[in-house]
Amino acid sequence: MSKNVLLTSAIDEKISSLENQVHRALLGDKFQIPQMPERDIEIWQKGRHPAKKGLSFVEGQARLLHDMANIELQAMELALRTLCEYPDADTTFREQLAALTLSEGQHLKMCVRGLRDLGFEWGHWPIHMALWNAVSESDSLIDRIFIVHRYLEGSGLDSGKSLIERFSQIPPNKTVEIMKVISDEELDHVQFGSLWYREFCNQQKLDADHKFKNLLTDLLPRLPRRMEPVNVELRRRALFNESEIKNLVDLRESLL
Repeated sequence: MSKNVLLTSAIDEKISSLENQVHRALLGDKFQIPQMPERDIEIWQKGRHPAKKGLSFVEGQARLLHDMANIELQAMELALRTLCEYPDADTTFREQLAALTLSEGQHLKMCVRGLRDLGFEWGHWPIHMALWNAVSESDSLIDRIFIVHRYLEGSGLDSGKSLIERFSQIPPNKTVEIMKVISDEELDHVQFGSLWYREFCNQQKLDADHKFKNLLTDLLPRLPRRMEPVNVELRRRALFNESEIKNLVDLRESLL
C-alpha cells in the first residue's frame, strides 16, 4: 500500500505515491489531513529567503526550478486535500480534480528532474508554505475553489508574464521548456476553477460576482499578497469576467 502523500517527507516518495492515493481518494478512502504536510527541508517565512541570482546563471535557473517545485508540490497537495475533504462533491468535479492533481504531480516531477539535471537537489534552498497556509478545514467548497484555483493559481498567470519576458533574455534551454509547459497547462487549471466556481454558485443561487468580491475581502488576511500586474489577457482566457478582473486590479492597487 502506498504512503499518504501528505505524511511522507521525501519528495520522490510523494511523487511515486500520488497516483495510487488519488485513485483511492476517488473511491472514497479516508486519509489523514495534517495541519502541515511533511517536509524534509527547511521552511522559512515567505519574504526572508536568500537573494536570487539572475536567470543567466545556472544557479539562478536552478533556484527558479526549486521555487517552482515548491509551488507545484503545494498545489498538488492542496488538490489532493480538496479531493479528500469533499468526498460528496459532484462526481465530474472530483474526476476533473483528480486529473488536475496528477497534472500538478507531473509539473513537480519535471521541476525536480530539471533541478537535478542542473546539478542541484531539492532542499538546496529553504521553502515557504504560504499556499498551504491559505486554506482552512472550515472552507466551503466554493471558498476552496476560489482560494486555490482562482486566487493562488490565478496569480501564477500574472507572474508567468514577467517570467516569459525574463526568458527572452537567455538562450532556449530545458529550464525554459519546463516553465513554458507549466505555464500553458496552468491556464487549464485556472479555467477549471472558474467553471466550477460559477457552477457551484449557480447551484446555491449565489451571485457569483458579488461572492467573488466578498471572498477577496473576507479571505485576504490569509492569502499571499499579489504584487504582479494583473494579466488581463490571460485572466480572460481563464474565464475571469470584467467585474472580477477589476476587483483584482483594485486589490493590487490598494496593496501598493
